[in-house]
Amino acid sequence: MEYHEFEPVYEAILVDFGFDRAADERARDILAKLTEPFDLERLRATRGSTVAIAGAGPSLETRDSLERARGCDVVFGASTAVDTLEAHDIPVDCMVTDLDKNPETVVRLTERGTPVAVHAHGDNIGAVRDVVPRCRLEYVLPTTQAAPAGPVRNPGGFTDGDRAAFLADALGAGRLVFVGWDFEDTSVDSMKAKKLRWARRLLYLLETRRNERFSVLDGHRESIDTSALSLE
Repeated sequence: MEYHEFEPVYEAILVDFGFDRAADERARDILAKLTEPFDLERLRATRGSTVAIAGAGPSLETRDSLERARGCDVVFGASTAVDTLEAHDIPVDCMVTDLDKNPETVVRLTERGTPVAVHAHGDNIGAVRDVVPRCRLEYVLPTTQAAPAGPVRNPGGFTDGDRAAFLADALGAGRLVFVGWDFEDTSVDSMKAKKLRWARRLLYLLETRRNERFSVLDGHRESIDTSALSLE
């Protein structure tokens, strides 16, 4: 997804959450100075493949979710979903994270040659400065929700999970399979619940663009506010 297409959605997110665009841009610029251009050929196996988009919800640990992930050609894991998958011997091909929970997993994956899409935003500058220099930089794919700059890309998306889906789409994924997604998780706080509502909106935008139906949205489409989405 090109940034000019995503920007109206980003602007709606800024307004809804009260986020500061300048802070996002500052975080992006710091990440840009710490990283180098990422070779997308490292993720060429994504093209035309069935890609599992693993969220970190409680349902990821169910047998059905784990076996569905295992049956996919490529696995993208959001945040701590990576740890859950690896604990069940399911290797991850790419991790997507804003560094808020398991930084040592980030470092370990890059050291072994697994790409990690590291996201910078206005609230995680400290984590970016701490974690990224410890990584094997050729395996860090730097991302932003603001305008792309230097080596930092913006494939679209907002939360770790939906960014993983947008990234897989940008890389030419043939089919997306969602596991570990729990939109109705009552254990999350109000901020996380609000982010999950945006994740639903963004996945709806993505499935519309791909002319694909994501089963994870079944039962949710009718309640999704599409007013901020670029659906043309």
